[in-house]
Amino acid sequence: MLPRCYLLAKHVCYKAAIPNCEKTGSVTINIAVRKLGLLHRNTHALPINYIPSGTRTFMGSPNLFKKKEPAKPQVKKRKRVDLSAQSLERNFITPVRAMSDFLLKPSDLESLPKTKRRSPYENEPPITVYWRKDVEAKSLNIWGSKENLQKELIKRDIERKKYQQNIFTMKRRLRDYRRELGKSANIEIDGGIMGRSGRVVLTAIAINGTNCLFKLFAWLYTGSHSMFSECIHSLADTINQLILAYGIHKSVQVADANHPYGYSNMKYVASLISGVGIFCVGTGLSIYHGCSGLIRPEPIDDFFWAYFILGGSLVSEGATWLVAYNSIRRGARNMNVPVKDYILRSQDPSVNVVLLEDFAAVVGVIVAGGCMSLASLTGSSIPDAIGSLLVGCILGSVASFIIYTNVAALVGRSIPEENLDKINGELETDIMVRAIHDVKGIDMGNYLVRYKAELDFDGRELTRSYLDKQDLNKLLEEARKLQNIDQFEEFMLKHGENIVDMMGGEIDRIEMKLRKKHPEIRHCDLEIL
Repeated sequence: MLPRCYLLAKHVCYKAAIPNCEKTGSVTINIAVRKLGLLHRNTHALPINYIPSGTRTFMGSPNLFKKKEPAKPQVKKRKRVDLSAQSLERNFITPVRAMSDFLLKPSDLESLPKTKRRSPYENEPPITVYWRKDVEAKSLNIWGSKENLQKELIKRDIERKKYQQNIFTMKRRLRDYRRELGKSANIEIDGGIMGRSGRVVLTAIAINGTNCLFKLFAWLYTGSHSMFSECIHSLADTINQLILAYGIHKSVQVADANHPYGYSNMKYVASLISGVGIFCVGTGLSIYHGCSGLIRPEPIDDFFWAYFILGGSLVSEGATWLVAYNSIRRGARNMNVPVKDYILRSQDPSVNVVLLEDFAAVVGVIVAGGCMSLASLTGSSIPDAIGSLLVGCILGSVASFIIYTNVAALVGRSIPEENLDKINGELETDIMVRAIHDVKGIDMGNYLVRYKAELDFDGRELTRSYLDKQDLNKLLEEARKLQNIDQFEEFMLKHGENIVDMMGGEIDRIEMKLRKKHPEIRHCDLEIL
């Protein structure tokens, strides 16, 4: 049973506070405190209306305890996503790139903030990355300015290239780069058999077919082993160039369900078949005929008319070679690469084969003519047979080079590093991208490129872009109505799915931007990391 003093304290607090709050809005705070103190010392009660001097009161409005109406939500001005803006503010960078691009040492990276990101490679542990802005600030702190850093990067790049090529080639490439800096790539769309490459091949077919007939008549008239090799050489060239013409015609065929990436590699397939044909037919028969002449020498006939035919063949083959060379030089100028690299990489395989075949034909005519002259002077068929062997060796060398370059193209060859760096730089500056990994640029032929990269998307900018298209007041009201976990889950699933769909739209936007800046990109595969 409670003591009487505690019941009295409850009565005092109730009578003292409640009426004053309702009438005057004042609460005598010290009443309860003083009464309870006295009740602990003695158990007698004090009058209810007793208020000691110096009592502190809390003054308030009579409406203090009335229920207030909820305030209207204020619309906050937000900074919307500017998709045309370029920013590297929130990009990540790997330690290897920090050391190569910004010339930092491992000890310089120890003091920088770092985080873990999922590896772009399968079955690999997470990778350590740094904020690009921190790496740039550290680099500027060490090197003093961007100009000093750029100078040091150029210096080290030049030193690295000295181990890969001679000084003359390096200076020529740097000169060509400075000359073409800032110019957009002029990509020539192949027009099929009536395009630039097709016209070169058709010209070569007409000239080599005519030469083959004249050399056949000369061989039948003279019986020369060298002339036989030249006849076989021209026949092989004509057949191979017919195969090249078919490859060019097929390469521009529209992609279908069976070949979703098109038929552009048919040029390389036809060139590879041509190289194999030259090696098997031209080289094999020439060497066989030369060996037969050495084993079973026969008396030689007059080579008078053969010389005229060889002279005409030299002029016609030289003219075809000149046409092919001009086409190669024009293609190299359009791609901003040296002619040597254009030939070595077999950028235009059909014209490349014509150029090399006619070069071998010109050299073969000179060799055959010289050996036939020695045979006429000595009266022996041995020099003529040796000439057949030499022509066969020339054909074998050219065929081996053609096979090698086309196999490399069909297997999958990377585009030049300079072009790949330009595409990577354009991709990295997009506001939605924080980092790129596992980049591949494959030359598909016909001046087309397939580009692939793993993207680390900036989730904050993606979400901000999604909110730009929403009514935030309605979104807030929708969130306030959530009563349980099931409703909250449904809310998150709805907007999460919308954000993922929006991510797909952003990838499409980035791909279209890359194709606009780099029209050589036919297929762009961007994957989310």
